[in-house]
Amino acid sequence: MLNREELLKCIWHAFTALDVDHRGKVSKSHLKVLSVNLCAVMKIPFDPCELEKHFIDKEPGPLSNQGYMPYLSNYILNKVQEDNMDILELFRFCWASCYKRNLSIPHLNISHDDAFKVWCIFNLLSEHKYPLYIVTQEIEYLLKMLTDAMGGIWSDGDFAEHRLQSNFHKSFLTVWELIELVGMRFFKDKSSQTLSTAVNEVFEELILGLLKQGYMVKRCHVKGKTWTEFWFVLRPNSLEYYVSEDLMDIKGMIVIDNNCTVESLPDKDGRSCVLSIKSGATSFEISASDKMKKKEWIRAIEKCIQIQKLGLLPPQRQARDERRDQRRRRQEAEDELEERIRTLQANSESKQRKLEDLEKRVEAVFLDDERRMRFYSLDLERENMEHLEGEEQVDQKSPELEHYFHRVKELEDTYHRLQEVLEDERQTRRDQEAMTELQTRLLQEEALRRAELEQQHLQQQRALSQSQKQRQELEAQMLDKERRLQEATQQLERLERQRGRAGQDHEDVSRRLELVANKRNKNRMTTSFEGLLRLIEPGPKGPLIITNWGPASFTEGELETRKKFWQKSRNWSAGSE
Repeated sequence: MLNREELLKCIWHAFTALDVDHRGKVSKSHLKVLSVNLCAVMKIPFDPCELEKHFIDKEPGPLSNQGYMPYLSNYILNKVQEDNMDILELFRFCWASCYKRNLSIPHLNISHDDAFKVWCIFNLLSEHKYPLYIVTQEIEYLLKMLTDAMGGIWSDGDFAEHRLQSNFHKSFLTVWELIELVGMRFFKDKSSQTLSTAVNEVFEELILGLLKQGYMVKRCHVKGKTWTEFWFVLRPNSLEYYVSEDLMDIKGMIVIDNNCTVESLPDKDGRSCVLSIKSGATSFEISASDKMKKKEWIRAIEKCIQIQKLGLLPPQRQARDERRDQRRRRQEAEDELEERIRTLQANSESKQRKLEDLEKRVEAVFLDDERRMRFYSLDLERENMEHLEGEEQVDQKSPELEHYFHRVKELEDTYHRLQEVLEDERQTRRDQEAMTELQTRLLQEEALRRAELEQQHLQQQRALSQSQKQRQELEAQMLDKERRLQEATQQLERLERQRGRAGQDHEDVSRRLELVANKRNKNRMTTSFEGLLRLIEPGPKGPLIITNWGPASFTEGELETRKKFWQKSRNWSAGSE
């Protein structure tokens, strides 16, 4: 499913590339060209009347006051059809529109295509705020994935050490700074080929959504139920199979929905590690290379079926959203803590001001009473010195003096009580400050524990990935040994068959030689006794030859013929020997 935020992000790069003087304004002609190209890439019709209707210039300037993003959302993105659009083609168009003005490719350790893939990954992991940026947590996540893809071991101190060495203290990066970090600084000791392979692997996982891929053998019912090897690619909603790893020639696709099922099958037709996938009314039989691969494929397909049943996002995007929610909750907790601290500080300052005002009022009352008492004492002394008339006057003044001293004592008691109240208020304020410090320390400790738990989780994931890689290496070694053993067995069988054929040929040659030898011996015996044999034939009409033994039984011409035959036989025997 197309994400509008991701589409807006890549189009934002193309839009800002048209802002040559960085004033945030682009001319209408440039916007029209951009809109026409976007409609062509997204395969939707372009209506110039809608553009003119939206951008009505009421004031002079390079851009109308309605804005381009509302037009883009209402008249372009609302018409996009997911089945009719190639998202990578849109990404490449927006990349071609912006990279030349912002990036120097020759200075990087990666190719133009790899820089484009890092740009796509940035759009996926960046925050939904403009101008776009990527935070430190997502940067470490990407660098960790690249390190794991290159077979390295990630250490949490690597990135911090790199930041110290390069004097890099920013908590976020732009897309061009991220490309330079990946292509020039962080992996500068890695080869271009290794880094390119890692970037491509992370791009396939995060952007293309490839959950698992590898060679398996599929049973083809249309070709006499033969087994054929294909390169399988698992996505959240489909299992595609290609002729080879280059993904150029697709041979078919198995749709994975909430009605799809996968199960393990027993060995059949000489094939082991067989699994069956039922999608709709069609059943597919696939054979993995070993039992471990079979279990991994079954688990991965079951996870995709679960995602389809629950209507969840792909695992990569789901993990990204969880990290964003975690950052948002942490930021909300920090903001809440800061707000509580500000509230407590404001309350403490308000109470401090009230206490200061109360102290000032008490001090003013006490000073006023003290001044009155002093004036009254002076008047009393003066009256006593001037008008001392006897004991009756003194008795009349004594109740007034007692009343005055009683009033002074009450004021002193009131002052002491106020001092106690002020001290209690100060103690309460100190307790509140101590409680605030304790809450702050507890929140900091909780943040540290959360960070430690996240660190432990990352270490567990790293250890798990390392063990998986070691297991994969051991499986690869076992497969290599099995393949070599099979090759040696096949070669031994071929040698045995060749030896059997050589023995058969040797026996045939021996029989033929024996026949030739027997024939040769027979010819020799025939030649030795041929002079002693004589055929009984009718006698010739011509004169007979007279030998020492009497008349011969053959003529003179026959004698010449037999001489020639005997001579040829001797010559052949001499040549054979």
